Amino acid sequence: MTVVQDKLDSFKTFVRKVWALSLPYFQSEDKWKARALLAAIIALNLAAVYMLVLLNDWNRLFYDALQNKDEAVFWRELGRFSYLAFAFILIAVYRFYLTQLLEIRWRAWMTGHYLQRWLSNHAFYRLELARYTQPATAQEGQPGAPQAMPDNPDQRIQEDLNLFTSYTVSLSMGLLNAVVTLLSFVGILWSLSGAFDFSLGGTDYNIPGFMVWMAVLYCVVGSVITHYIGRPQIQLNFLQQRYEADFRHHMVRVREYSEAIALDKGEAVERGHLDTRFSTVLGNYLRLIKKQKSLLWFTNFFGQAATVFPFIISAPRFFSGAIQLGQLMQIASAFGRVQDSLSWFVDNYSTLAAWRATTDRLTSFEEHMTKHTLAGQARAAVNAGTAGTADTDLASVIVGANHLQTVDLSLSLPTGQVLLSGLALQAQPGDSVLLNGPSGSGKSTLFRALAGIWPFAHGRAVVPHSTMFIPQRPYFPDGSLRDALAYPQPVDSYSDDELKQALNDALLPQLTERLDDRDAWSQKLSGGEQQRLAIARVLLKKPQWIFADEATSALDEVAEKTLYAKLLAQTQQSGGALVSIAHRPTVAAFHSQRWELEKAPEDAEAQYALTVR
Repeated sequence: MTVVQDKLDSFKTFVRKVWALSLPYFQSEDKWKARALLAAIIALNLAAVYMLVLLNDWNRLFYDALQNKDEAVFWRELGRFSYLAFAFILIAVYRFYLTQLLEIRWRAWMTGHYLQRWLSNHAFYRLELARYTQPATAQEGQPGAPQAMPDNPDQRIQEDLNLFTSYTVSLSMGLLNAVVTLLSFVGILWSLSGAFDFSLGGTDYNIPGFMVWMAVLYCVVGSVITHYIGRPQIQLNFLQQRYEADFRHHMVRVREYSEAIALDKGEAVERGHLDTRFSTVLGNYLRLIKKQKSLLWFTNFFGQAATVFPFIISAPRFFSGAIQLGQLMQIASAFGRVQDSLSWFVDNYSTLAAWRATTDRLTSFEEHMTKHTLAGQARAAVNAGTAGTADTDLASVIVGANHLQTVDLSLSLPTGQVLLSGLALQAQPGDSVLLNGPSGSGKSTLFRALAGIWPFAHGRAVVPHSTMFIPQRPYFPDGSLRDALAYPQPVDSYSDDELKQALNDALLPQLTERLDDRDAWSQKLSGGEQQRLAIARVLLKKPQWIFADEATSALDEVAEKTLYAKLLAQTQQSGGALVSIAHRPTVAAFHSQRWELEKAPEDAEAQYALTVR
């Protein structure tokens, strides 16, 4: 009984999750269009069932005319069939069209909704960080899955949303069609099938609507067997989607790091990694098709047996003369419709398994994205000073001052290990600060905290409004060079002269005539050119405060000196300051202060301590 209750509770939970995923679109700003489309599709499905009822009645009249050699009725019914068939085709075409229209509009809305949430409050960044805190054994689709972080959010937004909307619409409309068909034909079959009389132990029994009960028994047994044969497909479908996404993701990484891999002559190693991932894809897919094969054995046998089953049951009444050929065909047709309706679970089990796997992946993604979105909103509330006392353990990053200050700021790794604690730093306009220390001491992490994106920070930071951060590996969108240079602002925010001047100032005169060239700049440009293009952005936008994280590490000393002089001049002219992470002595010459990170004593709370020099 406990097992049954657990399964029932699990099913209820799943239904609630499906409802939570489905409902927002039909309550959104597009709700009236969505509801109208859904109502039209339902109406067309009901009309299609009504046409099947008319065609079932046509079967009786047409085949009776054949048996009676009634030529007039034969031609009349043949004519009637032509407009019944035309009406059925018309309904089928528009039902298909409107169903596809609902699916694509639903997918478009959900994709926009999820993209907005994924890219808001740094949720995309938090999800990636959180993945590294999970144990290696915690994987979705395995025991402990609810705690595992969702893999490949790009695949969930691009593919899983498409599959979810498609499967949900097709399965729900199919179920509706099956229910309405069952209600429409069960009465016909009951009236046509007659009673079944038999004696057992000297007692006579009479079973009215015998064919109905046989159809129910036939389909219940088939559904139970189908579930036990096909149940492993749910987990296998879940894992298949994940392994396919992992394989595709690794190929994308090979494309992104093509130059580094080629220089290291790492093709054989990458081929080995890709072969391993594809072997996982192939192995899981082979297990899946074996389970599908087992299910197909049964469902095909089930379907073929259902074709002759009503004839076998009705044959004695036909040969005794109790029913005509037309009535026999009508019974067979009605039985087929009832059996098809009751067999909806059997016929759609593989699709249901794939839909269940897709829904599980989306609900897991939804749960974690909601968690990190709420965390981002809580941090924003702390920064705005509107959070309650329950949020005081979050770092408060206040933007808008003309200076930089931290108060009791502590930084941790995603694992919970404390890097730095109790930081009390201060920088004023006109300062130039060099932050250095050993690798892994938290230099870049401190910059992330000052930028307000590091979720594992506690305390308070006050940062200027007009700031720009230059990472060691800048990002450039694929597209025109002017897009890459102006990012993330619109290109029409700057004139061609301003863009060209910024490129010249960043020692990239060779790119000034290529503003409209479209390319993958992250791969097309060398490491030094990418860093100079990132500096060109800063010189174009003229922020007051600049935070440079190894921003010139790929440049030669002459270029580094030239560009640092321009960055320092930019901050001094605008009344701001320059804060840098660097190791070269040439960079140190441009800074008047130093924040030094050193290994803390073993009994200290944090791994590193910061000294202002």
